[in-house]
Amino acid sequence: MKKLTIKDIAKEFNVSISTVSKALNDSYEISEATKEKIQRYAKENNYKPNFNAISLKNRSTKTIGVILPTMLNYFFAQVFKGIEKTAIERGYKVITTISNESLTKEAEIVEMLSNGTIDGFILSMARETELNDEYQHLKETIANGIPIVMFDRVAQDLNCDKVVTDDFNGAKETVEFLYKKGHRNIAFASTVSKLHIGKERFEGYKKGLENVGLPFRPELVLEILEKDYKKYESLIYPFLKENEIDSIITTGESAAVASMKAAVKNGMEIPKDIAVIAFSNGILARHSSPKMTTISQHGEIMGEKAASILIDKLQNKETETITEVIKTSLVVRDSTR
Repeated sequence: MKKLTIKDIAKEFNVSISTVSKALNDSYEISEATKEKIQRYAKENNYKPNFNAISLKNRSTKTIGVILPTMLNYFFAQVFKGIEKTAIERGYKVITTISNESLTKEAEIVEMLSNGTIDGFILSMARETELNDEYQHLKETIANGIPIVMFDRVAQDLNCDKVVTDDFNGAKETVEFLYKKGHRNIAFASTVSKLHIGKERFEGYKKGLENVGLPFRPELVLEILEKDYKKYESLIYPFLKENEIDSIITTGESAAVASMKAAVKNGMEIPKDIAVIAFSNGILARHSSPKMTTISQHGEIMGEKAASILIDKLQNKETETITEVIKTSLVVRDSTR
């Protein structure tokens, strides 16, 4: 028989998870009638409270759970570096896990660590979680009194603290920068078009074109749905061959490196014939040839900020939620003229 959860009880009475949680904890905020009804149902159906809700009230583990969506992205490594640095400075340990872009894996990690192992989570959502719009496991965790700070890929309507990149202005200002350098056929290649960050970058790209008086041309936008970065080059090559493109902005470094290779195969010189700029500012950018101009998202600062917000919340029991926006900056190297 399936174990009864707070979610099941909430569904039964058509109330929010937090109402059930408060009723079970005998909170004064809930009416006596509702409390009695919910408590009776929980008892009759053998509801066993999740250890996390109790353990959190009674003790602190001084440990933070970090969930990253992938190992393959230097940006997330930078964020982790910032989280760990701040956590150690403030006397906290960090347990790091990888969801591998899977909703199921992410939910399993949350459940596993919510049994009293950690005091709070810092996470960036798995691709699948965002695409399925499925945040129940996160809502339940928050309702159980475990704070969550989301970064980069965040659930817009989830009531928790967030640290995000100013993706819109990052892309907009990059288009303006390229225009000033004399570029008129500015392309945009996205590997995250279905995610909120991808949409923000795309809207910023369009706004940048509008600001400098260039028309938006759909043929200069490449949506890469392929997950395997090794195949990016084979998709970008015909895109560059068939269109007149003098510069390209990509949503990540792997796509930018693939663009450089494809451009060279097409007989183009970088940056003379084509400029290449990528979001993120990682190892690839510094070691590509030529060295790559990037839109830095300041991953380490983002990580430090996320850890500070979470630890402040754990120590001061802050109730107000905040969204911190990190400004991007353009790091100019040799892939732009």
